[in-house]
Amino acid sequence: MEVRTGTAQDTLRVASLHTDSWLAAYAGLMPASYLDGPLRDQQADMWRSRLAPATQRDGGTDGGHLLIAEHGIDLLGFAYLIPGPDGRILLDNLHVDPTHTGSGIGRRLLRHAFTWAATTHPGQPVYLEVLRDNARAIAFYSKAGGHATAARMARFPAGFELPEIEYTWDADAISAYASGH
Repeated sequence: MEVRTGTAQDTLRVASLHTDSWLAAYAGLMPASYLDGPLRDQQADMWRSRLAPATQRDGGTDGGHLLIAEHGIDLLGFAYLIPGPDGRILLDNLHVDPTHTGSGIGRRLLRHAFTWAATTHPGQPVYLEVLRDNARAIAFYSKAGGHATAARMARFPAGFELPEIEYTWDADAISAYASGH
């Protein structure tokens, strides 16, 4: 498996895997009308916007960094990080192909994400938001040293809300995880 920086050429594969991951992880948590309805188009639009060359974007970029995990031509997973105005780094996405969940790809992507954050934004914490009822993801982030730092309602463009938890890693935890300790 190779982990590399993503490009605009990865747009359709990332959008498709993102959708498939949500369909697998959020069935029963999100309304079926959303998962079976506008989700696929919304993910495709979001990734086209995020990964479009700067000259083709409407407005500014979010400054995000895409990491791709692949084996040959197979996309196994991806992570997407966004530096925030408060200095923190949002790990906005960490998804593994549902047929490869539990195989270590998520851990490797997280290690690469933390290495990127520690190198590009030294000393800054990384955080993410996870649905409160996504027990598998919460167990993964807790095992990886994340600490619950906030709870709130997540609002989705389709007009529904679900409770979410923010998990945070400080600079020391990021360095330790990135170095394999």
